[in-house]
Amino acid sequence: MKPIIIGVAGGTASGKTTVSDAILERVGRERITYIQHDSYYRDLSHLPLEERRQLNFDHPDALETELLVAHLRQLQAGRSIEVPVYDFATYQRRDKPRRVEPRRVILVEGILIFVDRDLREMMDVKLYVDTDADLRFIRRLQRDIKERDRTLETVIQQYLTTVRPMHLEFVEPSKRYADVIIPAGGFNQTAIEMIVARVEGMLAGEVT
Repeated sequence: MKPIIIGVAGGTASGKTTVSDAILERVGRERITYIQHDSYYRDLSHLPLEERRQLNFDHPDALETELLVAHLRQLQAGRSIEVPVYDFATYQRRDKPRRVEPRRVILVEGILIFVDRDLREMMDVKLYVDTDADLRFIRRLQRDIKERDRTLETVIQQYLTTVRPMHLEFVEPSKRYADVIIPAGGFNQTAIEMIVARVEGMLAGEVT
């Protein structure tokens, strides 16, 4: 059977990973191939580190989405793929990619996955996680300092110069392509239960 592709989009730190984790746990990790769009950031090892830091990572061109589309087609055909592993501290891909096997469900997560038409049209279910901007900023601040070796000043500067403008230009408008908009992120248990029930029904062949 052709695998079911689920897209989970939303603004930075909106709770996309929380929603994805809830789906993975309830549907079963052994049945899902999980891919993050962030893995497909273009490699910048050819640029000096300071120049890498100045680039706009919230514009669609920062991601090699065409490679993700090609990888999804390989998974649909039953073939494994080599997903890049991106180092957010150095803005480059690591030498060894991650091997990913095809499964019944493919879960794709990222802020810009509904922007690209080819990618969007491959999805059977499109979810948009909607969270207030102030909560998203606080979460991003905490995450980038803790996990990505950033400072308070650099996170604020990046948010004001690229994250917020790109959200307004690309991410927020892409909400109109969603099949389901989830307020309150992964804490919306009603929405999660509804989505899981739909996926289970699709796997059982009961719904399309």
